[in-house]
Amino acid sequence: MNTKKPVKVAMIGVGAISGIYLQNIVHTFREVELYGLCDLIPERAQKGLAYVKEQQEQGANVTIPKIYDTMYQAFEDPEVEVVLNLTRPYEHYEVTKQALLHGKHVFSEKPLAVDMEEAGELMALAAEKGLLMGGAPDTFMGAGIQTARKLIDSGMIGDVIGANCAMVCHGHETWHPDPEFYYKRGGGPMMDMGPYYVTALVQLLGEAKGVMGMTKRSFENRLITSQPHWGEEVTVDVDTYLTGNILFSSGAIAQIFTTFDVYYAPSAQARFEVYGTKGTLAVPDPNTFGGPVLLLRPEDQAAAPKTDPGLMRHHTPSFYEGYREIPLMFDYCENSRALGLSDMCKALRTGRGFRANCQQQHHVLEILTSFSKSCEKGEYIPLSTKYNRTQPMENNPIHGILED
Repeated sequence: MNTKKPVKVAMIGVGAISGIYLQNIVHTFREVELYGLCDLIPERAQKGLAYVKEQQEQGANVTIPKIYDTMYQAFEDPEVEVVLNLTRPYEHYEVTKQALLHGKHVFSEKPLAVDMEEAGELMALAAEKGLLMGGAPDTFMGAGIQTARKLIDSGMIGDVIGANCAMVCHGHETWHPDPEFYYKRGGGPMMDMGPYYVTALVQLLGEAKGVMGMTKRSFENRLITSQPHWGEEVTVDVDTYLTGNILFSSGAIAQIFTTFDVYYAPSAQARFEVYGTKGTLAVPDPNTFGGPVLLLRPEDQAAAPKTDPGLMRHHTPSFYEGYREIPLMFDYCENSRALGLSDMCKALRTGRGFRANCQQQHHVLEILTSFSKSCEKGEYIPLSTKYNRTQPMENNPIHGILED
């Protein structure tokens, strides 16, 4: 059993996404200690504190975190080793920058920053200070995508030809308590949901080489129908319908489509397929940690139809009829946000590498921001960042403790 002390973490931003981080830090990841909380709205930090106290009263082995009035109090606290940056996307840059300047390692929600200029500055600063920097998404570390990666790496679908993925919905203003930022700088479907898909793509296919994209903004205003901002209108400042192609260094080509403009069944809004010379793999929703992982090889197909298959449809088709569900081969199939944070904290203690690192975030951000750039310029955009896939996950006997 690992007897090293847990890494002390200060959470900056205690909004909607913080709940699952709090739950997993308190109950799952044993090598991370929530040492402090801070939010611009003090009631949010107090709500987080109340949750931890309640869990402790119910038997959770957890310490009660501090409340910081400002993020600088956390940055100046010598006990804090890692800053967990859960602020809104356009705030990531300044919070991460100040944490780095104060000598803290940083793990942030996606994206790393909202543009490549900010990201480049953070990359240089972390390197200059010798600090670890990483961030979400960490869903690729879950059982689903790790199983898909193992199948691809083992040659189950042959050489990868390409991939196709989509996230189709009508925005978050019907359910999110504070949806305005999704339509401001750093928002939009590609910057919000695209990181899950593109991170999974580079984990499965490797380094990307260049992109082409077409983007647009379908609605100038959005009406919020969720509480507490019901009835308010949001002016849309970003593109909300983005589609593009990604050329990978391997020669594979992927298509990606994200939108906040389309009415679509919630159960069908995520689609992710990888095509190979020997079969096709249906990858699970990359915004989740589990499955299903579905495999189709030629031997799984029924005899070829004797007429146009399109003329034979007399009922709603099942897209994955004939595919085999592959058992998940790794741990963490439940919502395990903070898995990447725990992995980085383990790296901090042991000196090994970690998976949700800033090199990956930087490469993914360049891909995400190049679709609109391609559309504006009307040309193919070659990428300047380099990328090496991180190590696949290893199963460890104790859930919540990662390998050394």
